[in-house]
Amino acid sequence: MSNRIHPTAVVGAGVVLGDGNVVGPYSVILGPCRIGDGNWIGPHVSIGAAAESRGGPHPVAWEGELDGEGVEIGDRNYLREYVTVHQGTKRPTRIGDDCYLLTRSHAGHDVALGDSVTLSCSVQLGGHTEIGAHANIGMSAVLHQFSRVGPGAMVGMGACVRREIAPFSIAVGNPARAVGVNEIGLARCGIDGDAVAAMAEYVKGHSAVPDGLPPDIASMLTAWERSAPAPD
Repeated sequence: MSNRIHPTAVVGAGVVLGDGNVVGPYSVILGPCRIGDGNWIGPHVSIGAAAESRGGPHPVAWEGELDGEGVEIGDRNYLREYVTVHQGTKRPTRIGDDCYLLTRSHAGHDVALGDSVTLSCSVQLGGHTEIGAHANIGMSAVLHQFSRVGPGAMVGMGACVRREIAPFSIAVGNPARAVGVNEIGLARCGIDGDAVAAMAEYVKGHSAVPDGLPPDIASMLTAWERSAPAPD
């Protein structure tokens, strides 16, 4: 299956495209960058521009000058109009599979998105931000660099995340604070019945990862716990 690339789009050196991708008018993809299969990249999307760092390199990548740790994008993602994804500096900036990035959302350098993440319109992710799988970030939310949002969490529109949001919680405000359990997110991941109550205790920090969860969700949460940064 071939890719459909609009003639006004720019696909630079060091870009590796899989199959069945769509690249819309006036979009720019710069290397180093690796993109999987079946992605829909809309008009005026920018992928692979230099990290926003005053002292960092700003190569003319559209003329073949490559620098940075690159961008890696998986399969079946949707990047809508004016989305921006920047080059990594310490690691590749990563977008998993089946993500949906709405208009004008931004993934800064070294960001990592798990699978099935939704970024609503105008979400801004600072550098090194980590978003767990199935998380949903509301319209115009702002995430400070190095912040973390757990798998299945819901961040409300206009929220300001400064540090960490627990998995499968609902967080709102500035600074964003957990106000409940994302029961809709739990249901979408096949968690119901007694497991919902057990997850409520986990979200509040009162228990370890509960028993009885679907194996993929249990593994995801265990991996999230293990990846937590050391206390200050």
